[in-house]
Amino acid sequence: MTDVLIYIFATLGTLFALLAAIGIIRMPDTYLRISVNTKAATLGVGLLLGSSAVYFYDFSVTTRVQAIVIFILLTAPVGAHLIGRTSYFLGNKLWDGSVIDDLKDRYNKSTHELKSDPEQEEENNSKQDSKTDSNA
Repeated sequence: MTDVLIYIFATLGTLFALLAAIGIIRMPDTYLRISVNTKAATLGVGLLLGSSAVYFYDFSVTTRVQAIVIFILLTAPVGAHLIGRTSYFLGNKLWDGSVIDDLKDRYNKSTHELKSDPEQEEENNSKQDSKTDSNA
């Protein structure tokens, strides 16, 4: 039974790692490559490590595998977000087929300031103006 689990985990892990590699080559822009690599490679590495934990069936190996998987699950999305954010701010363009650019007209390159939602910002400014008027 454990052999079957090892085969399934190792095969799925290898498949996801392969899909991540194909995604890096096939995706049209940096942001999609980051997304594919983060998700598929994280899952693939997790499954491969899980297969090694089942194979060795040892407490020390299993705890190390769990620590590594938790570390990857915590750091991969943060790293991908920071790489994507830096890439956007440095002027790396979106793919021509991209539908939505949520950060368009919100980033000021000269001050490196990122504005929040313009509608919400106007509401906050109007509330502050009404407070200053009522205090005067």
